[in-house]
Amino acid sequence: MNRKLENSELDRLDVDSFKEAEKSPIIIILDNVRSLNNIGSVFRTADAFLVQKIYLCGITATPPHKDIRKTALGATESVDWEYRKDTLELVEALKEEGVRIVSVEQAENSVMLNDFRVDSKKTIALVFGNEVKGVSQEVVSASDTVLEIPQFGTKHSLNISVSAGVVVWDVWSKQNAKK
Repeated sequence: MNRKLENSELDRLDVDSFKEAEKSPIIIILDNVRSLNNIGSVFRTADAFLVQKIYLCGITATPPHKDIRKTALGATESVDWEYRKDTLELVEALKEEGVRIVSVEQAENSVMLNDFRVDSKKTIALVFGNEVKGVSQEVVSASDTVLEIPQFGTKHSLNISVSAGVVVWDVWSKQNAKK
């Protein structure tokens, strides 16, 4: 018989320990994401995988906000974040720093997630876009790679918070495969 663990048994970091912990070489960029619940959910995913930072761009709301807090469950306190008005300017600046820019989008010549390869030492910035319009074309065009999640049903896309969970987990697991 399996017994569910209590939260006190999960051996999780407190906020101060999280801030001091070595982070994964992953950055998340939210490009004009409108749903406060999606933003909060992405914070929670970022916390789970020790993401370096989240950039909130364009119309993407910023903490503190009760609807972000509702899904983030405290992750806005642990995960570093910064607001930037212009996503493309941010992408260009990160590229100059040697960060690999990966837009998660359905596009010509996209790489399917299962075929995507990562360098465990190189920082990757994963760009997730607006719930209706996706990642802006100018950001897709400026990206080093466009990554697509394979889908086999009738829907055209996944919710951004689901996409972020799937992609961040996949990248994190590939970065840590040989450790």
